[in-house]
Amino acid sequence: MPPLPYRIAVLVFLENAAGEHLLLLRAKAPNKGAWSPIGGKLELASGESPFECAVRETFEETGLRIGVADLHLFSMIAEKAYEGQSHWLMFLFRCRRPLPGLPPDISEGRFGFFSRKAVEALAIPETDRAALWPTYDRYRERFVALRADCRPGRPVQVYVEEITPAPD
Repeated sequence: MPPLPYRIAVLVFLENAAGEHLLLLRAKAPNKGAWSPIGGKLELASGESPFECAVRETFEETGLRIGVADLHLFSMIAEKAYEGQSHWLMFLFRCRRPLPGLPPDISEGRFGFFSRKAVEALAIPETDRAALWPTYDRYRERFVALRADCRPGRPVQVYVEEITPAPD
């Protein structure tokens, strides 16, 4: 089997003033037909940082202009063999600035606002259910480094590599 490509991306967790989460019903792979936070791949050729990517993707997908100071990096997760197609290094951000309203649909999909409880009933990727949302719930005010074994044919396994600050 040839080696899998390694991709680097960001996800940005955005909320409205009521605390509902903005999710995108993806019209393209990966995760076509599933709801997920906005995000995208780093522009590696330009040397884009994860923070720069999160600022760019937030504007491109929602029209909201933010700066680095509006973001909190709460997790880095290395996903091995996601969908058997590639490895991913994902940087998870929480945007501290609320969205004023629902953004218009984009070529990548359509948006919706959902309470945290409602997210559980949505069609979301297995890794989001097993790793991303539990990470958001536990560490959104802190930082955690994780790795996830996403090889097909087995349950997703998530391992904590570091938590900052250390738990009490």
